[in-house]
Amino acid sequence: MAFDLAVKRVYEAPEKTDGQRVLVDRIWPRGVAKKDAALTIWLKEIAPSDELRKWFEHDPERWAEFQKRYRVELERNKEAVAQLRGLLREGKVTLLYGAHDEAHNNAVALMGYLREKG
Repeated sequence: MAFDLAVKRVYEAPEKTDGQRVLVDRIWPRGVAKKDAALTIWLKEIAPSDELRKWFEHDPERWAEFQKRYRVELERNKEAVAQLRGLLREGKVTLLYGAHDEAHNNAVALMGYLREKG
């Protein structure tokens, strides 16, 4: 299944081209007012577990192992994944995250998982 999916820091300004804006962090990002985030939904259930998030600490050396462990969590989290897939069937979805690292974060890992699984 082809779908329109993007990843963006929640601190960037919302744009009309974002489609549905889905925050995929377990913790609300510091300094962002809920009204400014312009979210469609905060899907914190799809975020990595606290244990995995704390283990990873956005360490690029742990990136490959983080992705493997997060995929295991996603495989067990069928309800949240199904909810996100439902949004993707409706049109473009932008996954929002709060991390500083734009290459090594759960939204990027989630996008990779969704593209691989179709």
